[in-house]
Amino acid sequence: MAPLHLFPLFSLAMVAKAAIGPSATLTVGNAHLSPDGYSRLTTVVNGQFPGPLITGKMGDSFSLNVVDDLSDPALDTVTSIHWHGLFQHTTNHADGVAFVTQCPLIPKESFLHQFSVPGQAGTFWYHSHYKTQYCDGLRGPLVIYDPYDPQAHLYDVDNEDTVITLADWYHYLSNQAPPGGQSPNTTLINGHGRYAGGPLTDLAIVNVYAGKRYRFRLISISCDTYFTFSIDNHKFSVIEVDGTAHQPLLIDSLDILAAQRYSLVMAADQPVDNYWIRAAPSNIAPGFVNGTNSAILRYAGANASDPTSTSTLSQKLSEQDLHPLTNAAAPGDPTPGGADINIELDVTLANFVFAINGVPYSSPEIPVLLQILNGAPAASLMPNGSVYSLAPNKTVEIVIPGGVSAGPHPIHLHGHVFSVVRSAGNSTYNYVNPPQRDVVSIGTLPTDRTTIRFTTDNPGPWFLHCHIDWHLNTGFAVVMAEDVPDVGNLDKPPADWRALCPAYDQYANATGISP
Repeated sequence: MAPLHLFPLFSLAMVAKAAIGPSATLTVGNAHLSPDGYSRLTTVVNGQFPGPLITGKMGDSFSLNVVDDLSDPALDTVTSIHWHGLFQHTTNHADGVAFVTQCPLIPKESFLHQFSVPGQAGTFWYHSHYKTQYCDGLRGPLVIYDPYDPQAHLYDVDNEDTVITLADWYHYLSNQAPPGGQSPNTTLINGHGRYAGGPLTDLAIVNVYAGKRYRFRLISISCDTYFTFSIDNHKFSVIEVDGTAHQPLLIDSLDILAAQRYSLVMAADQPVDNYWIRAAPSNIAPGFVNGTNSAILRYAGANASDPTSTSTLSQKLSEQDLHPLTNAAAPGDPTPGGADINIELDVTLANFVFAINGVPYSSPEIPVLLQILNGAPAASLMPNGSVYSLAPNKTVEIVIPGGVSAGPHPIHLHGHVFSVVRSAGNSTYNYVNPPQRDVVSIGTLPTDRTTIRFTTDNPGPWFLHCHIDWHLNTGFAVVMAEDVPDVGNLDKPPADWRALCPAYDQYANATGISP
């Protein structure tokens, strides 16, 4: 590829905002941004997209004050923020899911999310969980470091400059999208990118020193698109998947669906030069002409110019080859259906509406958690037909057949990591050491039967949904209500949590918005 004539390219370290946390204020507001050269109204955190990196250490207590400073009626003015992948044990009320665990926050109000992360470390993120708001920009990375990481000997560098976010970006507002969504315009890597036919805006640069080993924390903050990620002339070892450490697995590329995360250890062992970082998208203009779908890996000492590298790939990640570092066995009996509770979720799509077992999900007027705390029995929880009551301390097996239109669909379960005992594209089962994660593809073939296992050891209502936000917004979700009778004994929401619904109801009545 011939060298491109670009605007000056600056190191990410020169322009990135400092990390925040574990105590911080996140002000949600509106701003006009042009990360790809096209200016549009966005929903941002602390004035930036992606939102600031939030960091902490295993065992930390987080105190994150979310302030609603939204004012532009062209976009949603209420909000909620979900801390993706964090278990929220005994703090289900802090999970941040509108109409499941809380009422949305209204303008000029704030809510303090307080929770701890015992036993959790890894790569996570945060995003709006109100309608399709995160497609407009409310999304950012979150990392919990382990001071005693058993795999620390595998890498030399792991800091805020080795976090890599992949995003799809839209030139239209999310509330202007047709049912089921619309193809995005641009791939953004660490908030920078170019769209086909657009200006040659700055690309993200990841700087490395020859001889060092880097732990890249790759996070899909995508609203829809999945990407095939690679770095020219480099291989890397997968050591973490969705917050769970895995045995090192050498690859040269991987598919990453919306909301999935990987830690990739890459040795900077190539000649000093510039190399393309590629994120081939599933539903954006393909290819890498003029630096689209790309960023730059730059070795110290290389010229400030575009790469001329080419891509040759032969070791793409297969999910079934991933094996956890510890506690590898799946819970339950090692046979299909060998769990205490067995659920099959059949997904259908008709007239741009998704349904699970015949029922499209529709947000209730009263959050599921508040229903529980107000004494509603499990059988009466709303929305009717979308809440599955699970007894405590049971092994659950969920089967989700593939072949659903508009896939592959990334399925996320809140409050848990699960064992993927059968992966999409695979007909065999693994109960000995299956991958463990919190977002899984259900595949595209009718023969796919993605199967997950987990144990009901975390009381509360936990959302299970497609992480393509357009699909969630049109019915692709259910709630797993875990150990309903004990929720009120463990989760004690603060008074300001209980004040959210009266404030929202008053605001909704005045403005005409609905769940």
